[in-house]
Amino acid sequence: MQKILGLDPGLATLGFGAIACSGLAAGSTEAQVSVLDYGVVQTPAGKEIGQRLIIIHDDLHTLMKQWQPDLVAIEKLFFYRMGNTIAVAQARGVVMLVLAQYSVPYVEFTPAQIKQALTGYGNADKHQVQTAVTRELHLDQIPKPDDAADGLAVALTAWYQN
Repeated sequence: MQKILGLDPGLATLGFGAIACSGLAAGSTEAQVSVLDYGVVQTPAGKEIGQRLIIIHDDLHTLMKQWQPDLVAIEKLFFYRMGNTIAVAQARGVVMLVLAQYSVPYVEFTPAQIKQALTGYGNADKHQVQTAVTRELHLDQIPKPDDAADGLAVALTAWYQN
């Protein structure tokens, strides 16, 4: 049984999804995957950035202790608005620090790689990815909020690449 923690880094909201995988890689007749947990780490907009980074650091430590993943999958930084990109990069730096503190291996995927892995189409829209996550994990509904679904999508992508 392998545990994979998927992370969608952000300063205001960091999405996560933890899955357990057994058997061979995805697509195998003996492969099984199940959801352990998903959600978000949120930081208050009114707090100073250093305090927000501490929240991410502490909450990510809690997740690492709780789930003890064998592998962490991270969505690569995507540049779309310069002001937001810097904040996400700072949050991502905290993520990388925590992973180094736990000596956990990690893999990174671009948004297009995640979309391709889950839908077969690198330009899929958010709803198509969320629908694929719901189907692959046998969930009754699309995980909310969107950032949590993104965390699960990153984790599934890592499993598919195994």
